[in-house]
Order: sequence, then C-alpha cells, then structure tokens
Amino acid sequence: MNKSFYKSDLFILILLAAAKFVLHLLTNHQYGFHRDELATLHDARNLAWGFIAYPPLTPFLASIELNLFGTSLVGFRFFSALAQSMVMVVAGLMAKELGGSRKLQILSALGAGIGILTLIQGALFQYVAFDFLWVVLLAYFTLRLLNTDDPRWWLAIGVVIGLGMMTRYTMGVHVIALVLAVMVTPARKYLRSTWLWLGALISFLIFIPNLIWQIQNNFISLEFQAAIRARDIAIGRADGFLLDQLLMPNPFMLPFWIAGLVFLFRSAKYRALALLSILPVLIFFLLQGRGYYPAPIYVMLIAAGMTRLKSASSLTGAWVSVSLGFLIAGALTLPIAPVNSTLWNVSYEVHDNFAEQIGWRELTEQVSTVYRSLPADEQTRTAILAGNYGEAGALELYGSEFNLPRVISPANSFWLQGIPDKTIDVLVVVGYSEETAETLFNSCGVAGEVSNSYNVLNEESNGGIILICKGLQRPWTELWLVMRRFM
Repeated sequence: MNKSFYKSDLFILILLAAAKFVLHLLTNHQYGFHRDELATLHDARNLAWGFIAYPPLTPFLASIELNLFGTSLVGFRFFSALAQSMVMVVAGLMAKELGGSRKLQILSALGAGIGILTLIQGALFQYVAFDFLWVVLLAYFTLRLLNTDDPRWWLAIGVVIGLGMMTRYTMGVHVIALVLAVMVTPARKYLRSTWLWLGALISFLIFIPNLIWQIQNNFISLEFQAAIRARDIAIGRADGFLLDQLLMPNPFMLPFWIAGLVFLFRSAKYRALALLSILPVLIFFLLQGRGYYPAPIYVMLIAAGMTRLKSASSLTGAWVSVSLGFLIAGALTLPIAPVNSTLWNVSYEVHDNFAEQIGWRELTEQVSTVYRSLPADEQTRTAILAGNYGEAGALELYGSEFNLPRVISPANSFWLQGIPDKTIDVLVVVGYSEETAETLFNSCGVAGEVSNSYNVLNEESNGGIILICKGLQRPWTELWLVMRRFM
C-alpha cells in the first residue's frame, strides 16, 4: 500500500472508526442476547427471501456470523458494530466533500459516532444498524453526485437503496424524500439522465426477490407494519417524536446539526441534501412513526455543521461538546455497567435495551422444570408454546441443553414455521395469561413463574407465569390461524 495512504485523511478516519469498533468488541460480551437478537437467530437458521417483521438481509448477515463465531455475543454483534464504525468514516468523508479540513473531518466523524442510536446499534444486532448505514451512504453518494456532477453516482445510489429495501422498508421514505428533493431543486436535471434510471433499475433488481416473497405471502409484512404502527400509536410510542429529534443525534450535537441544516438550505447546490435530510423527519412525523426512525439523517447535518466552524473558540467548543457527549451517552448506552449498579439503574430509566437481555437462560431452565414434571407418556405429546419471539428464540437457543421438545410460537416469523403436529395436545406455555390460554385449550393451570436471579423487571419477569395446558378446543389447522401474533 502506498505510504502516502498512512498519512491521508482517510487513514485517520479509519483509525477512529477502528477505535469505536474495538470499543464495541470489548464491551459487547455483557448481559445476554436481546429479545430482537433471539428472533433474528431463529430467522438466521431458517433463511428465506423474506420474513414477517423485516426483509432478508439482516438474517442473512446473522447466518454468516453464526457460521463464523457460533452464538458468541461479541461475534453475533460483529457486523452491527462494524456498520456503525463505518458510519464514522462516511461522516468524515462528507465533511471533506464539503471542504472541511482534517480537524473538521475528525470532529464530524466523532460527532456522528457519539449519536445515541449509533452507540446503541453498535452494541446490538438489529436491522436498524444496517439501515442506518445505508441511509448515511445514500446521503454521501448524493453529495458526491452534486459535487462531481457525474451522473454515474446514480448507480451507487441505486445499490444502497436496493440494500436498504432488503434491510428495512422504511428506506422507502428516504426514496420519497430523494425524489422530491431532486424534483424541486436544480438537481431535477438528472431526471433526463440514463444513469438515474439505470440506478433505479439496479435497486429494483436487488429488491425483487423479497417482492416476489411478499406476493407469495399475500404481502404479510404490510399487514404486520399496519398492526405494529397501530400498537405503537395506541401505547404512546410515537408521542415523543419531536423530543427524540433532539436526543437521538446526541443533545450535545444540536447546535452543529442545526448549523448544517441552515448551511445546506442556503446553498442552491446542496439544497437537495437539506431536503433529503429534513423530509424524512416530516414524513415520519405525519405517519406517527417512532422518534428514532429518522436518526441517520443527522450524520449529514452534523458533518455539514462541523465544516462551518471557523474560529479557534468554536473548534474548542466542538471538542468539548464531543467529549461530554461521548462520556454521557457512552455511559448510558454501552453495556458496561454491572447489573443493578447505580449506572445500570440510571440507564434503565432511559431505555430498556439492557433489561431485555436478562434472564433468558433462566427462563428456559424454569420451563424445563415444568416440562420434566409431566408424566412420561404426556411428554411425548408435548410442545413448548411461547407467546412472544424473545421467549421462542431463547427456548430454541437453550432448549437443547435441557432436552426440551419442539418450541412453537405464533409470533411473527415463528408462525410461518407451520402448523404444529396433530399429535401435540399437551403444552407447556409461557408468554400467555391464563385467561387467554383458556380460550385456546380445554384446561390450563399455573405450574411455575418466570423470574431472574438479578430481580430485573422486564417483559418476562413482570408477572410472567408458566402454564400447563391440555386438550385443544379446535384442531391445530384452525387454531394456528387465529393464534397468529404480530409484535
């Protein structure tokens, strides 16, 4: 490699990203799998061109990690940590494209790297981590298009849109924003470019396998998205949307992304980028989406804002903001606090990501105890029924240690595994209330309760019970259809 590379701006950005990546590798072994990760583990073992809750790319990446690292926590979070580290490099490159010096590129990379969502996503394996990267790359490639006036950048834009649609359907909102941004700014000249339409074709070709899967499954993901949206609105998850726009980029970055937004809007050349940033916020707000949905757009705005810093005092202020932002956000979002410590309790009040990683193996052991209490002749006709995907994923992951029978669940993609065997008429049930279970089976009784050794309150330990249910009120062919759950 050319020696000049080691002195380049890019090499410095890669070193910063590598430091963030190593930080995640050193801390991602704490606690246990998150409930969302447990669902993805299941899907990674049952690959398809689509899943109820998301497109297929994230489970595919998870399957690679399983082959490389097994079920190691650090290994399973390898790609998400890498994706969020790459965001820092792209942020620095954005600043460079906007005329920023090396110092400003470094500040841009660090400012992007301390975002609340990016820190959380580097410590978990969720589709949000990869969606975040694709949206950031979409903004960067659009910036390159505007700076170079080379329409071939539409090919790169098409690739990241296709990958984004294969990761998370919310990429469609950013595509709408891009289309509107192009149409109402001087960038409309590209509508006559063959390269734009070739880029669109590439994105469609990447996405078409999942589209075919959706057609084959009656667009079940649209039904899922509608149900989840209605649930989130009903329980108030969209209520703090505007406040989240101040929190997700890291509150210490507020003056910088606002400055970036003002700069982009004032520039005729870059106004399309301003719209590409702000329109998703408006669209998600009108759709009553959750506050973290537009979080990736702030990377571009932070980079643009950092390049506006001119005086020594403003640079000093930026360094102080980045340092304080990292210390506070890192303490609350990185998995470093001992369970039930003061820091743990503070972070518990801010988010539930850590609490949802506690107690899964203990849950499996408690279910196993109930299962072993059954007579031998009943055990041969028994399945474990889990009410949510976290429980189902945990029981599937740890069940072999306890010789548990088949785990079934009507939650999300577990439901697609098919109708249970007709010989099953005894169920060890977790994740259902006794009242709900009695509408499905002839008799149900409480046989145990769910707890964890840390006494951490989460969805399972908050009054969770284990039931033994016997006899079906209807055949499985009918019962399975009415049991389906979206969550």
